[in-house]
Amino acid sequence: MSAFTGVTVDREALIANYATVAEQVAPAGVVAVVKADAYGHGAVEVARALVDAGADWLGVADLDEGVALREAGIDEGVRILAWLHAPDEDFRRAARYGITPAVSSVEQLSTAADADVPEVHLVVDTGLSRNGAVESEWPELFATAAALTRNGDRTRIEGLMSHLSNASRSDDLDQDAALQRAIDGLAAVGIRPDVVHLAASAGSLALPETRRDLARVGLALYGLSPFPDRTSADLGLRPAMRVTAAVLRTVAVPAGDGVSYGYTWRAERDTRLAVIGLGYADGFDRAYGNHVSVRIGDRRFPVVGRVAMNAMHIDIGDADVAIGDEVVLWGDPANGDPAVEDWADAIGTINYEVVARVGRSVERRTT
Repeated sequence: MSAFTGVTVDREALIANYATVAEQVAPAGVVAVVKADAYGHGAVEVARALVDAGADWLGVADLDEGVALREAGIDEGVRILAWLHAPDEDFRRAARYGITPAVSSVEQLSTAADADVPEVHLVVDTGLSRNGAVESEWPELFATAAALTRNGDRTRIEGLMSHLSNASRSDDLDQDAALQRAIDGLAAVGIRPDVVHLAASAGSLALPETRRDLARVGLALYGLSPFPDRTSADLGLRPAMRVTAAVLRTVAVPAGDGVSYGYTWRAERDTRLAVIGLGYADGFDRAYGNHVSVRIGDRRFPVVGRVAMNAMHIDIGDADVAIGDEVVLWGDPANGDPAVEDWADAIGTINYEVVARVGRSVERRTT
């Protein structure tokens, strides 16, 4: 039987990681972030696992992601928070599917109220310059929120949120101080949100001061470290994603012959190559060629030549490798697998991007 080509997600690792994170950030609660198809892990199955682990909040980027979870059976006993919205977003979907929108402007707040959304969270920009009302806009936003409250509209200001830049400890604490100004500004108009949240994985684990009432945790739940100098194992986490492929064919290459497009690699000796069916169409960067290695059996072998649209080449030399054998691209280093961070370092990026870019064309299974 040929090896599985695709992503295997370890459900028990997700559950264990949730328990570890929840214990570390307590008494803050956890918003389990499953945006971007759960960072490439498969949103529906991951959400189910995290709900079983105890998650009562899920975080998504937009209403489309939230609706998909509801339609897959995530019931309204689990809160779903969505924080990025199109200019013409119809917030009636949020009300219909029981999704809590986080709104960034007077216009979004008013539109959500017109749609009879029961609760919203206000998003303020404390320095990331991405999403949320900037400080000069807070007075109007807060006054509008207060007017809704006075008028007895159905929409209640349940929460207040922002997002850290993770630039430095001092920068993040400055952002926390800015968030406090927003809290004070809301209090001045008579609004005291039930929950305030700022920190994601890095802030939640490294800066307890920024946890507030909820920690929005994504990467750490997938068993990956948000820190360049601390591994998953250092944090007591288990990587949940394992990427494998089956050897499609082996081919003999004489010394001096080039391999793949542009001949960025030439054989220095007579050798053999294994070909696998994953490439840049599946989210594996062309630049991985000549910079990463995979595991076959108990040995590591380099990926050579430029990664093609649907294939990679692996220099296996004279090793006993056959068609159908399992190739491990990355997984849990504790089991001898390459680390996803090795792939990130190879192209100058971060583990977040590597896992999130694995395409939806790649089969996922949860075990």
